This record gives sequence, structure tokens and C-alpha cells, in this order.
Amino acid sequence: MEENKKDNITEKKKRNRKEILHFIWQVFFKILVCIMTLVIVAAYAVLSFCATVAEGPSETVRDMLVLSALQASATKWVPGLFLDDDTVQAILDKSHERVVEEVDFDDISDSDDDDSDDDNGQSVDEWQGHEDGVRLDIVVRNTFKAYVMVVKDPSRVYTGVSSANFASASKGERIYTAAEKLGAVAAINAGEFEDRGGMGSGARPMGITVSEGKIVWNDGLKRTFIGFDNDNRLIVKEGMTESEAKELNIRDGVSFQKGNALIETVDGSTIAYTGSGDLGVAQRTAIGQRADGAVILIVTDGRTASSLGATRDDIITLMLKYGAVCAGMLDGGSSSMMYYRDYIEKYNVDKSELDEYQLLGIVNKYKAFTTPRRLPTFFMVRGQ
Repeated sequence: MEENKKDNITEKKKRNRKEILHFIWQVFFKILVCIMTLVIVAAYAVLSFCATVAEGPSETVRDMLVLSALQASATKWVPGLFLDDDTVQAILDKSHERVVEEVDFDDISDSDDDDSDDDNGQSVDEWQGHEDGVRLDIVVRNTFKAYVMVVKDPSRVYTGVSSANFASASKGERIYTAAEKLGAVAAINAGEFEDRGGMGSGARPMGITVSEGKIVWNDGLKRTFIGFDNDNRLIVKEGMTESEAKELNIRDGVSFQKGNALIETVDGSTIAYTGSGDLGVAQRTAIGQRADGAVILIVTDGRTASSLGATRDDIITLMLKYGAVCAGMLDGGSSSMMYYRDYIEKYNVDKSELDEYQLLGIVNKYKAFTTPRRLPTFFMVRGQ
């Protein structure tokens, strides 16, 4: 009797355990089905939206989305899901068309600014409180937030490199590490590098690279060159060669793709190379110079709900607002970063509002699926 009773209890426990496991499995299965359903519905909604945009009535919206996707290495393949290659290429070709416009600084409006700057983005006494010769402004526009750094002395701006020998380098440096190693007080990302769908290690640059008077890399690729000569003038030139670099007495500079001259001054006239078809929005990095020699460094946020990103013409407009007579676009997207070692203390920033990378000195809001990119080159600002 006693043994039968024990057997019954054991059987009952087994049944209860099975019932509990069966219940748990049912709950898990239902949750899994719900999640899969939501994913399928969301994917269908996204695909339907993209298809509607691709085939819909607004070519402007379509072109903006296509060009924005093409800006990022990781999403270059997306437009091909909804549009044929010829259409994508036509949109890209249109974005490369440039309109040459002579600039009249008297016509540049500052009505959209909320600061007390004069017509060229210069404060009435712009260096008061900036004894280190570095001034940082934050500019908010409809689709982006920009971080604008003005460096009074152009001789302090140079090309910082992540490696003494690019040929044997396996990876680049993160901006805050590179700045600390080289003793820079500020920096932005600079030239192009092989990205491999957003997974590039930043080991070596592309195109010609000059650092402190030496040509440290040249793979023969023809790109837009952006750099400084020995007279501390910003030079922006298509397809710079080694012989031209020596002829022009280039001391520092990097390369970035083609067609990235934004503003030039030729024979006393300032010219902007705008692109009405270049509608892509993204994080952007650019460098410019005022007539008085001061250097303008711009980095914008992007790819977030609060800051979609800036177009090429947005950067030109902002550069002109700050008085740039020469300017060039640098590498953008997830590479776009600005570092300023002293900005937290100098501007009395509340540390509780900063993310982990801003606490290390990155001024902009870094948004990507990884830690800040490793890069081969930077435009850095020496300490005084």
C-alpha cells in the first residue's frame, strides 16, 4: 500500500511537471508568434513605404532617400531593392551636377540664427572668453544640429595621422586616443579610407595625404584634396599629385572622393559650388577658412529623429554664414566626429547630460551601432 501511494505521488508530480512545461512552451510559442508577426508587419510596412516612395508622386522625396542611403556604406545596397540601376545612377549623376554661384556676403542672411553674431558669423568681440583661440558654437537648423569650431590661428591646424607607416598599419585610431597621443586640444575626422560596408578598420587613407610637410601616403587615386600650404592658406584642389603638392608648398592635407570643393576664391571673387540635385542628408564634416585666416571646422549630427542630417548645400550655407572664402567637404556619416579636450569645463557643460563618448571629449552626438570609428587621418589643433 505504502509503495503504491509513493508511486501515485511520483506519477502526479511527473504529470504536474509536464503540465507546467507544456504551459510554459505554449506561452513561449505565443510570444514568439506575436514577435514574428510584429517583425513581418513592420518589415512589410517599411517595404511598402519604400516602394510607395520609389514609385510615388514625389521625386524629391525619392531622391533624398536614395541619396541619403547612398551616403552610408552600410546602406548603399538599399535603393537597388526598389529601383533599377539606371534610375539610381541617374539620381546619383544629378546629385553631382554643380552650379557655380558668385557669393555676395552682403546678401547672406543671419535671420535664422539665435545668436548675436555679425554678418559673417563673428561675434562683436568673438575672442573674448576664448583666450585659447578656439571658439565653439552649436547651431540648430530644421533638419540638423551643427557644431562649429573656429580656430583663430591657422598654423595650429594640421593633419594628424594614426600611424607612422600606413603601408604596414592594420587599424586606425579613435579620435580621442589619437588627440591624446599627439597632444592636440581639438580635432575633427578628415580624409577618406576604405570602408568595407561600414566595417573598415581605418588602417590607411585613400588618395594623397600630407602631414607636417611630408607626403605620408599616396596610392595614386584621384580625389578632392583639402589642405594647407606653408602660408597657412586652405587649398582645395581636384586630383592633387605629388609634384603639384611640392609646387604648391603643401604642408598638411587629405583627400576625399571627387567633387568636394564647396567654396573657392578666384581672382578676388568667392564662388560656391552648390548642387540643387544633391538632396541626401547625413552626418557631415567640413573645413573652411575665413579671409582673416581663421579656420572653420564643422561637424553635424544626423540619422536620428531629432537630427536627420545636413545636405551639401546646408554646409555651404553655414560656411558662408561664418565667412568662409574657401571650404571643402570631408568624410562624413559614422566617421563624422569633433573632439575638443576642454569643452566640458570651458562651457560649463552638465556632465549628467553627456554620453560616454562625449565624456571622453567628443562634442557631437555619436550615433552608430559600434564604438566610434577608427580613422587614419584627422585635422588637429595644436595647443598654444
